Amino acid sequence: MKLKKLATNALLAGSFLFALASTAQAAEEVKISGFTWPGYGFWFIAKDQNLSPNLDINYQTIEDPYESYNLVTADRMDVVSSTVEFSPIAAERGMPLKLVAFANLSYGTDKIVVAPGIDGPADLKGKKVAVVEGGLAQIYVAMWLERNGYPFDSVQYRNIIADDAFAAMIGGDVVASEFWEPYGSNVLKALEGSKVLSQSREDYWTSKAVIADGLYMNARFIEERRDVALDTMRALYDAIAWWKKNPVQGNEIIAKGMKMSIADVELVIGKDGSGLDGGLYIYDFMEAARFCGAAPGNPPFNQTNGQMRSHYELMSDWWLKFGFLETRNPYEKGVDCSLHKELYDSGYRG
Repeated sequence: MKLKKLATNALLAGSFLFALASTAQAAEEVKISGFTWPGYGFWFIAKDQNLSPNLDINYQTIEDPYESYNLVTADRMDVVSSTVEFSPIAAERGMPLKLVAFANLSYGTDKIVVAPGIDGPADLKGKKVAVVEGGLAQIYVAMWLERNGYPFDSVQYRNIIADDAFAAMIGGDVVASEFWEPYGSNVLKALEGSKVLSQSREDYWTSKAVIADGLYMNARFIEERRDVALDTMRALYDAIAWWKKNPVQGNEIIAKGMKMSIADVELVIGKDGSGLDGGLYIYDFMEAARFCGAAPGNPPFNQTNGQMRSHYELMSDWWLKFGFLETRNPYEKGVDCSLHKELYDSGYRG
């Protein structure tokens, strides 16, 4: 009888371990990349709070977004968090990369900062301005110049990333730069007489949604692992909803995951979860779905339903001007809003 009981217990224990192993195996690995930026930190919340137990979220910090895009092309990356301007270029190059969502909107974190003695765009004519060429920083400066009556190419663009641009401003190698936080604030503190001539919280920039981060997915990931892609998107919006209710704890998780200070995280995404007390406004599911045109109603900041399309065309316009594109490619080649639509139609609201 004792031997029988031991055998039964062993069988039960084995079944339990098998069930655990099966559960572990059932978790689908999702490879996600992005650079060091608090706006991408919600992946850490999703993982820390186990908001999607059927996913094994593997976030890899890659500071060069082009490396992430190339990994997608090689089928070694599923999802990329990055800035929103790249989809027309990906479309022209035939990369299997789709912009599937607007993730957040720059709400003051981006600034055009100028050196002492520069009072307006007229003073910049022919002078060196630091931007990340082929990125949103260059588009922001170019649009700002044209809005003020000056040709977009009236300055000398210098391809310098933010931390090096900080040194270039202090050293006098450039007289202006487009900075995101904390670099902009650091220049203003370190360089006496420097000032801000434009910042992304202005109504024009928020309504146009020019400067924002997005969510990209591998087209093959969307097609071949669609349920996992839907779960991945749901995990992101569940994490954002959790952060809105628990901003203090959420910021701590993001700071730890991104290896940043709490102060820098709060500077970018704020302290109270509203999205209005920092430098980024975080889109919830419904706002992002409306921007995609996948749900009724309008997004915030006087944006319009389905504005994703006009934003794609705006980015295409500028890449054609800068010579990064040879032809204009169809919207559908670079953007896929079907995941938002499917989630909305299923009753999900974030």
